[in-house]
Amino acid sequence: METARAVFSGVAPDGVPSPALSPGAVAEDFDRALWGRLAGAGLLSLHTASEHGGAGLGPLALCLVLREAGQVLARVPLLESAAATLVLSAHGGPAAARLLGLIGRGELVVTAASSGRTGHDPAERAVSARPVGTEQAPGPGGWVLDGVQTAVPWAATADRVLLPAHTAEGRAVLALVPREHPGVALASQVSTSGERYAEVSLDSVRVTGEEMITADGAAEELRRLLTLGTCALALGVGTAVSRLTGAYTSKREQFGFPIATFQAVAVQAADRYIDLRAMEATLWQAAWRLESGANGPLPVDADLAVAKIWASEGVRRIVQTAQHLHGGFGADTDYALHRYHAWAKQVELSLGPAAAHEEALGDLLAVHPLG
Repeated sequence: METARAVFSGVAPDGVPSPALSPGAVAEDFDRALWGRLAGAGLLSLHTASEHGGAGLGPLALCLVLREAGQVLARVPLLESAAATLVLSAHGGPAAARLLGLIGRGELVVTAASSGRTGHDPAERAVSARPVGTEQAPGPGGWVLDGVQTAVPWAATADRVLLPAHTAEGRAVLALVPREHPGVALASQVSTSGERYAEVSLDSVRVTGEEMITADGAAEELRRLLTLGTCALALGVGTAVSRLTGAYTSKREQFGFPIATFQAVAVQAADRYIDLRAMEATLWQAAWRLESGANGPLPVDADLAVAKIWASEGVRRIVQTAQHLHGGFGADTDYALHRYHAWAKQVELSLGPAAAHEEALGDLLAVHPLG
């Protein structure tokens, strides 16, 4: 997407070198200046319906923009905001509709939790929701939330957090909770990439019925979008690292020749190119299935699992090979590669590593055998 490429073209990878992101340091806020440029270019309203000032685009557009963001390690809550916007547009009701214009203009920042560190451990989905009145007819007091969500990105600076929760009957719901709200407490956490995360605790937090999304499938849709977007970020990171490695090995000489001309280097680079193309193919397959709703031999969750397996394994192999081919230079903290390595590890493990999605894919195959 040319607009996204133009907006991100002036962004240095993660602000490197940057004292705020030196080893051991934690950034206190996201890149507000970049956020403003994204809003001005209409990229924050891509997924908002036209009646609310947006373009009404879906997961494919989300991945196109996030791929560009991943290449420069853009420090903005773009994935979480876009995923929340898509869910609010589809399931949010009148209250959400009033917020969509603010989100698209960058005036209201919304982040989203992803059910804990991996999302595959039911014990991490710890927020419970109970209606005031009955679940079929909540009273005027709305809903009450209790529990904890851990590793919530951008929660310390976002205006609202879209939190997964469950009712006593085990039904998945979503709550759009203001960060500064009675009963909401944040405990500081730090991600692998050095970003400031938060553990969000809710103690009898009351929200209105309009701030709850109880539609069937809304919570699953949020998780699918976050998983898909994480794969797009991994593709962006892998693309940039491959470009960085290619430039370095073309200039670095041994025995009077660029090391890129050595067979051992060329074979490793070719393997990583295959990883990158597989990451790309599986990403677009999953994005197309999610956007089109097309039927397949397996549910769309299988395509997402395959995409996340390749994203996790592929980006890990790409940065490890890059570190190897850079030699000692790759360990220099004044060089951007160490930041890409940290980001790669973050997206590899976010919403479950490859092994967790291999297990999920196996479960789907057991229920929907092929052939």
